[in-house]
Amino acid sequence: MVLGLSGELVSVVLFLVGVTIVIVSVETFIEAVAEGALAFGISGFFLTVVLAGTDLENVILGVAAAYGELPDLALGTVFGEALFILGAAVGLAGVVVPFETEVPRNYLGLMLLAPFLFFALALDGTLSRFDGAILTATFIPYLAIIYTLERYTDTRYLSSEEVEVMEAEREAAMEDEEEDEGWFDLDIDVDDLVEEHVPERYEGPAFLGIALLATVGMTVGSELAVEGAQELLTLLGVTGLAFGATVMSFIASLEELFLTVEPVRQGRPHIGVGNVVGSMLFFVSANAGLIALVHPLNTAGTVMTVHWPFFFGTMLVVALAFYRGKVGRPTGVLLLGAYAAYWVANYAV
Repeated sequence: MVLGLSGELVSVVLFLVGVTIVIVSVETFIEAVAEGALAFGISGFFLTVVLAGTDLENVILGVAAAYGELPDLALGTVFGEALFILGAAVGLAGVVVPFETEVPRNYLGLMLLAPFLFFALALDGTLSRFDGAILTATFIPYLAIIYTLERYTDTRYLSSEEVEVMEAEREAAMEDEEEDEGWFDLDIDVDDLVEEHVPERYEGPAFLGIALLATVGMTVGSELAVEGAQELLTLLGVTGLAFGATVMSFIASLEELFLTVEPVRQGRPHIGVGNVVGSMLFFVSANAGLIALVHPLNTAGTVMTVHWPFFFGTMLVVALAFYRGKVGRPTGVLLLGAYAAYWVANYAV
């Protein structure tokens, strides 16, 4: 009992507070990334891959589970969180706000090829500590490739000038449609805040600092939501790999839903796509690698028969949609259906 409240009520309150913190943090992060890209003269896509793609709360949960001698739970979070982003987040974005986006083929190729190293190392049934070290080490080269493509080649997703044009168009459209949308806007006006209190030459670092603080807010909010919902969802009695892939991942990845859907709703699909690409690269490299460094992982059984097939299949659907340049409602429904089927498959085997 806390202040005379039941444990169940405290859990619900913590959960709702955590979700609210996540929403506010994501809104702030989105604006800070967009404005920071303009100030630094680099693409919002790269900043999003680095800041949003590196899912600190997810790897913290996985490492903690592995350290606590629950390696199956930890491995489940890797697949579950990836499927949540690909199936639930992108799927919901497609259903709620169908969007168009042009993603360079290099990024799609990188996203599709990266998981095969993880898959190859897992084929012998165990992801050892040595395998984990290899996977962890590959994340930095992935970031270096993206940075090089964005900074020095013609294969840029969005330049700072293109982001500026998009921002102007988005703001004009939102001014016209704000009253009709009916959304509960928790956005903090980061642009005005920085312009009023920070000298122009320091605006870039200020926006980046706000984005980093917002990332911390996403982590804290997600952890509060996890703590609040843990007691409620454990009533399902799910344990091990299935629990990590479904319930735990669903709770831990709440901010991913907002971080993918909200940019699309706000007319900034490049930020949502950056989150998807960055997250996939992180999950199959540093996330799985760090967990394996703490505790070797069993990758046989349902990992090969359930988790990998759903992961590859859903990623292929998303990649094809990005290749076509459109994520519409039919694709969104298909992805949401695949994610629902993934839950069923976890409990049916």
